[in-house]
Amino acid sequence: MSTLRPCLAMMCAAPFGAAVAAPLPLAQLQPAPGGGAAAGAGNAATAVDSATVHSEAAAQAGALPAVNAAEAARWRAQARRVTIRRDKWGIPHVHGKRDADAVFGLMYAQAEDDFKRVELNYINAMGRLAEVQGEAELYRDLRMKLFITPAQLKAQYAASPAWLKKLMTAFADGLNFYLATHPQVKPQLIARFEPWMALSFSEGSIGGDIESVNLQQLEQLYGRRAPLAGPTQALAGPTQALAQLRGSDLDEEPRGSNGFAIAPALTRNGHALLLINPHTSFYFRPEVQVSSGEGLNAYGAVTWGQFFVYQGFNERIGWMHTSGGGDVIDEYAETVVERDGRFFYRYGAGERALKAVDIALPYKSAGGMASKTVTVYYSHHGPIVREADGKWLAVRLMNEPRRALTQSFIRTKARNYAAFHKAMELRTNSSNNTVYADADGNIAYFHGNFIPVRDTRFDWRNPVDGSDPATEWRGLHAVKDTITLFNPPNGWIQNTNNWPFSAAGKYSPRAQDYPAYMSMNPENPRGIHAVRVLRERRDFTIDSLIASAYDSALPAFEPLLPKLFAAWDALGEDDPLKPALAAQVAALRGWDTRYALDSVPTSLAIFWAQDMAASFGPSAKSAKMLVLDYMETRLTARERLLALRRASDKLVADFGQWQTPWGEINRFQRLTGDVVQPFDDAKPSLPVAFASANWGSLAAYGMTTPARTKRIYGERGNSFVAAVEFGPRLRARSILAGGQSGDPASPHFADQAEMYARGEFKEVLFYPEDVERNLERKYHPGQ
Repeated sequence: MSTLRPCLAMMCAAPFGAAVAAPLPLAQLQPAPGGGAAAGAGNAATAVDSATVHSEAAAQAGALPAVNAAEAARWRAQARRVTIRRDKWGIPHVHGKRDADAVFGLMYAQAEDDFKRVELNYINAMGRLAEVQGEAELYRDLRMKLFITPAQLKAQYAASPAWLKKLMTAFADGLNFYLATHPQVKPQLIARFEPWMALSFSEGSIGGDIESVNLQQLEQLYGRRAPLAGPTQALAGPTQALAQLRGSDLDEEPRGSNGFAIAPALTRNGHALLLINPHTSFYFRPEVQVSSGEGLNAYGAVTWGQFFVYQGFNERIGWMHTSGGGDVIDEYAETVVERDGRFFYRYGAGERALKAVDIALPYKSAGGMASKTVTVYYSHHGPIVREADGKWLAVRLMNEPRRALTQSFIRTKARNYAAFHKAMELRTNSSNNTVYADADGNIAYFHGNFIPVRDTRFDWRNPVDGSDPATEWRGLHAVKDTITLFNPPNGWIQNTNNWPFSAAGKYSPRAQDYPAYMSMNPENPRGIHAVRVLRERRDFTIDSLIASAYDSALPAFEPLLPKLFAAWDALGEDDPLKPALAAQVAALRGWDTRYALDSVPTSLAIFWAQDMAASFGPSAKSAKMLVLDYMETRLTARERLLALRRASDKLVADFGQWQTPWGEINRFQRLTGDVVQPFDDAKPSLPVAFASANWGSLAAYGMTTPARTKRIYGERGNSFVAAVEFGPRLRARSILAGGQSGDPASPHFADQAEMYARGEFKEVLFYPEDVERNLERKYHPGQ
């Protein structure tokens, strides 16, 4: 199956997986001046041909390709049509004469703030991490290259409508102009950006569909084993297969987001409100405003390197994406046989040949650049990505980068719900739900967007039989047939990456009305929490919406603590655990299950829950249960008590006493501009009250890398957060983790950190006159 041999070519072709026909011609969705349509993002990833990048030596030397005079003149002319205003927080407000000019300026401004992250996102999206980070990233690169190649992206670029080509050209020109005017910047790999590269990163979410393919299993299949070696692990769906390689679903801070929409009837001023609260890796998205003379005027969070505001608002509408939705990725168990050196798979009453493709994987080594070539295989369902129980598993997912990029941009120019809904009909938002509000007083919810039609006789959470033609996708569900809400009578909508069946209280969609594959996630503690803070309120303002989003309750502990108390109460007086844990149990009995900086019970409860999750996560996984459910229903009384003793001992070992306030443990620290942050208990940090989303904290804050410190330092959770009021004059407030710039020398590297740690927001400077009153710098790109 796998041939590892030297390869001089920098990339090899690999086919798309099977694709679903597009529902609408792109030409019908060209954004018009002052208006347009909107939608969510799709996903794409690919490789890039070597002509557009440095060799390793050139990258280290920072050599840039020559720029011809005509190109330089074109860049300078476009730069003169762009004005960048930096406000007192360093946030760029980019205005261009045309949409393409605005994109040019936006990319230039992003490069100013953190070119390293911009470039790294494209290195990763194009499957080239190993070329800068070494052989350890080979299979991450292979995963990307399984799905798209530069040739295919170039073909999609060539087939794009003229307006989209202009935007992609402006994307590349803005980054190239930055490099040309900043010779001190040394790219790791990409010396010149090309317009088609924008199609490699058309997904703004943290959880691109391609990244659902498990790297360990991919390497086991192609890197370490002979083909058809016999039964291995049992068949399991993509999510279950991933869990089999980890301890439990609580092993790390959840990826995801919160989105709330409030109807005018429930607000003090009679205007719709929207909460935008992504839970991403910190510094994953900066805050921007981008506008043009053609009707573009979007404010919000943009993923480094992309030219559209991913989660944000204009003066008329706002959109918030939350990870989740329906089942959009399916695995097909292919029955494979080998004959005369070729592989075939069963389909219907016959057989089909697997397609073999050689993919070159260049990588950085101690001796310079090297390369390996891996032979991969495709059925008509898609690439083979793992092996289980003697079957080869092909994965099928959405792969429509041009349409996804279109949907991502035109969303930002929608002016009303009708335009927004029309663009949703592109159906390329595969990894997200959407919470929506607008100035007309509408609120809405879309649970997913890309939903293939499937035979409901099959369990789509697990691999289906690839030989059975009945398992084929049958096109896409129309938006009207998916799980949606529009102006529910209760007046609020919430999603916290949970199921949609509590999204609007008693007016929520009903599970029995939809195929099971339309909703994959269960309810979660944040969803329970969100309903509580929304259901009784009648006078929401921006400030009270923010307060609701930062409500300090930790509902995950509500079912756990009574069982702990009962376990302690039942102990005999001669049991040594009775006196050893008496003070701890008393502290927890007096706790209101709310976090606070000075709260000792918060520290004790979280360390107790972390111990139980680590100790019993594997058992929960074996029982196919969520860990919180397992902790609530399966643990013995003594297991709960011993976990509390271990948690107390850890607090004593790390902090000198178990009576340590939460604010001494939970901290914010930003020391460098590194993509993976270092942390140091000996260096300054700020106390943070809000806690991990695992325990139901709406304002999420958690650590994701292996702990090398005693304190907890946040890396994922609340990052960019905004609350928006859609009145006659838009008003919004926002906060960004740390600051706008990735440069530690910048005054905007950590100027929002103290406010962020306190849960305080700044006023959004949306209108030009407000920006001018708070202006730090005004310039054209290149000045």
